[in-house]
Amino acid sequence: MTTERRVLVHPDAASLVASVAARFLTKVIDLLDENESIDVCLTGGSAGIAVLAAVAENPARDGIDWSRVEFWWGDERYLPRGDPDRNETQARAALLDLLAQPAENIHSFPAPGEQPTIDDAAAAYAAELGDTVFDITFLGVGPDGHVASLFPDHASVRETAAKVIAETNSPKPPPLRLSLTLPVLNASERIWLVMAGADKAGALGLALADANVGSVPVAGVRGRKRTVFFVDQEAAAEVPEGLIDGGRYWTAQDEG
Repeated sequence: MTTERRVLVHPDAASLVASVAARFLTKVIDLLDENESIDVCLTGGSAGIAVLAAVAENPARDGIDWSRVEFWWGDERYLPRGDPDRNETQARAALLDLLAQPAENIHSFPAPGEQPTIDDAAAAYAAELGDTVFDITFLGVGPDGHVASLFPDHASVRETAAKVIAETNSPKPPPLRLSLTLPVLNASERIWLVMAGADKAGALGLALADANVGSVPVAGVRGRKRTVFFVDQEAAAEVPEGLIDGGRYWTAQDEG
C-alpha cells in the first residue's frame, strides 16, 4: 500500500522550526491520550537540534508527562560519551536534560569502549530496540540525499536483514557511525523530515521524483501512516510544480 507523503512549505527556517516544534507537542499530547507510552526517534543536524530547542522553549512542553515518552536515535557518530559532536549530547543540551524523565527512557547508541567492537555496538542497540515501532521518527536529509547514516552508493542503504549497521567509511566525518536501517525507519508510524536551505533543494526534488534509492537514500523513506517533508522556501526551490498539488503531494497546514 502506498502511504501518504506530504510537503509542507514554510516561509523561512525560523518559521519552519517553530511550526514543527508546535506540531510535535500537539501530536505527542494526542498520542498520549490514546496510548500509555510512545516512542520517538530523534535526529541530529542543525535543523533537528533547532526543533528540539524550540520544543524546550514552548510553554506547552510543561503540560506533557514525559515519563511516558521513550526517546531513540536514528543514527549516531561513534564518539565518546559526552562528545559535543554526538547527536545524543546535542539533544540532551537542547531538550532532554530539561525534561522530568527517567534515565531509562533515553535509549542512546553505545559509545566507543562500551562494547568490544563497533559491530558489537550495533548488535547491542538492535537488541535494545527489539520490536519497538516508533510513533514519530524525525529525519534530517543531507545535500547528497542521505538519511540517518545511510549514504548514497553504500551497501547499508540496501540492508534488509540487520536493524542497525556499523558505518566505518562515512563520507562525512567522523568515519565511524551507527545507524538504523531503512526497514526499521520505514516501520515508523510517522516520519517527519525537516529540511532547510538551498543546499537541500536537489535532494528534496529527487526524493519526490522517486529517484533510485541506492543513489538517493531519502527517496526510499516511507512511514507506515504518512511521511511529511517539512521544508522552507529555499529547500522547496527545485520541487517540480506538478508534485505539489492535489494527489500525492501538496502544501497545506495539516496535522502530520
